[in-house]
Amino acid sequence: MMKIVKHHMESIEGIATYPMISLLIFFVFFTLLFWWVFTTSKERIKEMEEMPLDDQNQKPFDQ
Repeated sequence: MMKIVKHHMESIEGIATYPMISLLIFFVFFTLLFWWVFTTSKERIKEMEEMPLDDQNQKPFDQ
């Protein structure tokens, strides 16, 4: 089974670029995520931390 898949993948031109693009997207996403985490203000983090416990922002359940 793997021989068929391997042979089919080898016949596609430029197939080696897809793993590189995937790695680049992964790296950029997590780099931006780390940047956001380290640059976000402590007040904003505290606000987001308390959101689940805030009764003013909760919507009533539909009955």
